[in-house]
Amino acid sequence: MNDVLERLAQVLEARKQADPDDSYVASLYHKGLDSILKKIGEEATETVMAAKDGEPDRIVYEVADLWFHTLVLLAREGLGPERVLAELERRFGLSGLEEKASR
Repeated sequence: MNDVLERLAQVLEARKQADPDDSYVASLYHKGLDSILKKIGEEATETVMAAKDGEPDRIVYEVADLWFHTLVLLAREGLGPERVLAELERRFGLSGLEEKASR
């Protein structure tokens, strides 16, 4: 599963050099942070709506869009999914209450 994230991260990194007219991701990078954040907000809203409608296939589709655009944000900021996975690993075995208290 991590292999998919790693491969996607490589593609997202490569798209930084692509022509915005030829690549959706390159066009997001070109438009800047606000455009990427707007897409994340839209995808989060669509995810919530899909969950409220109780449509499993649509939930998966919208979460994939949300994750994708979040990965675009990470790549723009010079971060990779491995950083998020490491943070999740760090939290593994902690209760949510313990983790929150440690902040």
